[in-house]
Amino acid sequence: MSLDRRITAVLGPTNTGKTHYAIERMLGYRTGVIGLPLRLLAREVYDRIVAVRGPSVVALVTGEERIVPPRAQYWVCTVESMPEGMGTDFLAIDEVQLCADPERGHVFTDRLLRARGTQETLFLGSDTMRGAIRELVPEADFVQRARMSTLSYSGSRKISRMQPRSAIVGFSVDNVYAIAELLRRQKGGAAVVMGALSPRTRNAQVELYQNGDVDYLVATDAIGMGLNLDIDHVAFSSLSKFDGRRMRALAPNELAQIAGRAGRGMSHGTFGVTGEAPVLSNEVAEAIMDHRFTPIRKLNWRSPRLEFGSVQALIRSLEEAPDDEWLLKAREADDLMSLKTMQQSTEVTARASDAKSVRLLWDVCRIPDFRGISHAEHAGMIESIFSDLHQSGQVPDDWMARQVKRLDRTDGDIDTLSKRLAYIRTWTYVAQRKGWVRDENHWRGETRAVEDRLSDALHERLTQRFVDRRTSVLLRRLKQKEALLAEVNDKGEVTVEGEFVGRLEGFRFIADKEATGQEAKTLKQASLQALAPQFHLRADRFYNAPDTEIDYTDQGGLMWGEYAVGKLVAGAEAMKPGVEVFVDDEAGDEVAQKVQRRLQHFVDRKIAALFEPLLNLSRDEELTGLARGFAFRMVEALGIIPRGEVATEVKDLDQDARGALRKHGIRFGQFTIFMPLLLKPAPTRLRLLLWALANGLDEFPESPPPGLVTVPAGKGVPQGFHYMSGYRAAGERAIRIDMLERLADMLRTENSREGFEAKADMLSITGMTLEQFADLMQGLGYKADKGEREKVKQVAETPATEAPAAEAPAAEADAPAEETAPAREEAPATETETVAEPADTAGEPAEDAAPEVEVFYTFTWAGNRGNRGPRRDRGQSQGGGRQGQGEKPRGKGKPKGKGGPRQNQGANQFQARPPKKEKAIDPDNPFAAALMGLKDKG
Repeated sequence: MSLDRRITAVLGPTNTGKTHYAIERMLGYRTGVIGLPLRLLAREVYDRIVAVRGPSVVALVTGEERIVPPRAQYWVCTVESMPEGMGTDFLAIDEVQLCADPERGHVFTDRLLRARGTQETLFLGSDTMRGAIRELVPEADFVQRARMSTLSYSGSRKISRMQPRSAIVGFSVDNVYAIAELLRRQKGGAAVVMGALSPRTRNAQVELYQNGDVDYLVATDAIGMGLNLDIDHVAFSSLSKFDGRRMRALAPNELAQIAGRAGRGMSHGTFGVTGEAPVLSNEVAEAIMDHRFTPIRKLNWRSPRLEFGSVQALIRSLEEAPDDEWLLKAREADDLMSLKTMQQSTEVTARASDAKSVRLLWDVCRIPDFRGISHAEHAGMIESIFSDLHQSGQVPDDWMARQVKRLDRTDGDIDTLSKRLAYIRTWTYVAQRKGWVRDENHWRGETRAVEDRLSDALHERLTQRFVDRRTSVLLRRLKQKEALLAEVNDKGEVTVEGEFVGRLEGFRFIADKEATGQEAKTLKQASLQALAPQFHLRADRFYNAPDTEIDYTDQGGLMWGEYAVGKLVAGAEAMKPGVEVFVDDEAGDEVAQKVQRRLQHFVDRKIAALFEPLLNLSRDEELTGLARGFAFRMVEALGIIPRGEVATEVKDLDQDARGALRKHGIRFGQFTIFMPLLLKPAPTRLRLLLWALANGLDEFPESPPPGLVTVPAGKGVPQGFHYMSGYRAAGERAIRIDMLERLADMLRTENSREGFEAKADMLSITGMTLEQFADLMQGLGYKADKGEREKVKQVAETPATEAPAAEAPAAEADAPAEETAPAREEAPATETETVAEPADTAGEPAEDAAPEVEVFYTFTWAGNRGNRGPRRDRGQSQGGGRQGQGEKPRGKGKPKGKGGPRQNQGANQFQARPPKKEKAIDPDNPFAAALMGLKDKG
């Protein structure tokens, strides 16, 4: 070994660049080894060196990982796994102050006393080790490194007020999880870092924090050991921890080691307390800020001179006391406890009968208790492994496969996956020991693959539980002041940066209802900022959309697909309504105006298409005088006027004026003046809406279902509703006005003074029963007298009252063309009650049977009611026009002029055709005799 080898202790607080300095020094030599306190930190340093020199010359050796390329020059190890006697040019031990740690201190002390590089050795750590190193390694030189940034104490702060880029430190798993859950609800989430995590899981969690997906980190004191993170503030949720045997208060130097993670490079950092942690005393706070701590006086030590002659001799050597005042006998570690337990086993002591067997037993006892279930169970597993190794030299493949397969599952919650990870670490450790398994490469790959799968699953569960990725992503993007990428799919679902934030219903953003509090505010802020360009794109698409994509509701809403984008409002005229748009203020005036223009165009075109006959009427310049005035009256009434309201105006119209109006499709009915084309369902629906808007109704009535001749009249409906819907109320039901005019044509031929009965055609076109028809006639101003009489038997195949509805009455054929009603509906609203029932065709009724009775109504004009019966207008041909106000109906009893109807011969009656003759019974029919017998008995 070179006599001029140099030993240097590089001491100072955190954030002095000690580890970075050691890496640079090592890479200046041909070979080197560096020992680090944590597997996590070892992996981080390994990745840094590989990035500089490549993987072919860098080795990684920890208890659970072993990556050793054939030409390895630089070895990155945990302190426990550092190979001995390699004679590398350079050697470094990081965090050397852990020599005072009760659990692992004896390992660091051993490296301090015995591990050396052939040319240079570095000890990196806290300045509290200066006195101990000076006494135990007198040849060492000292280099003091100052912190590159200041560290300040900021007192106590609530978690809800915690600044971004903060790390909250807890000292138990439950405490870490509780803090992370609180941060998820209030701040969008947090990354979780604990020493028990695998490097893969820890790196994935750290990446969440480092790339800004979350602004908070919740960790155990594992972050105090050299993990380099961009932390601005460190907050302690507790000032005590369980050290494996008891709860104890953290020493100021331990607090400083963790607090020193705040601030990186030249960035200043702060530290404080939160939650239930008491405020730090001035003395402790100042000590941390000034890096002044009590020097370490005792280092834990265990003899490196082990005797393997027997188990008892090995135990004695491990329990040997030091002979230096700076050294303190280490407390009994887990490996020594396991060895003492093995000594009690007769089988183990019988196998460990020579130095080789005792050395093998000691190697097996050093398997860490990753599972932490119980000492007895851990000892049982060690005994089984030792027996297999001693007997066959290897752990059996089938047994190893069962252990690994049992853990190769990624289902379960965080705790379940954490336990599986702890278990697989045991078998990873076994696979890393040279010669313990038959195919080392295979089992190292298998255990590593399982660990990776479990690590990924654990990272996923941690993220799902403690990170609201949606909120955290939006917060990060807003903080970076970058343009947020918003997308809206066909269902209206809005995603910002790939995260669902709500729905765009038309031009209004509806935030996700699951978001509350700060999350909801963040979502709204981010979403509306991101949706600004989307509103414009959507407005352009809407403006160019065909009318078929737009519709209106019975309540005046204007729909684009399934979303409301506006509503109709009353205008200066009934047929010129306005539009009010539903557009978020954040969309801007330009979007609102474009939507408003498009909706107004739609409404105007819809009115122009459905009310074309009415608009043509208003624009006809050839109409003059009374005809033009009547045309304006029709337009104002939206194409339907009860005749009683304009009886005088109609009477004043001459034949030319009426002819000009009829050319536009106006029909002068006996009860209503209307335009038949406007009775179709689409114009009727729009007419009702425009009428409701013009009259300022609070609730708009819906139009009747299309195709019904009569509908229930209803109670409490607005005045004028029935006429606007194309019906006239009469009694309990309302009849469609075009069918009412067809009925009036039939009634003109009847003697309304002497009385008449309902014909089958009357019942058929109304689709009513006799009782319903009677109620209708009373509503029209007739008196209905009910009577009973003996029923006339019928043998007709089809009763007269069941005549097809499609057959028009004879009187209608004589009506003028302009008075002809539209085609009759195919399906009546109700079933028609027959007036006469068919006779029994099975045989003649008995002579002594009681005669059947039928109900009938006789209708006469009730002039005293002030209603108007059907009559012809003066000057019109027979079958046209209507009766004036208060005049009695003209019937057959008093003909007017030549060719009038004959005198009434009494109440009109009708009956079915005479019965048909029965067919003779076929004598060859096998049932003939039986039928003849029945007839004789009947």
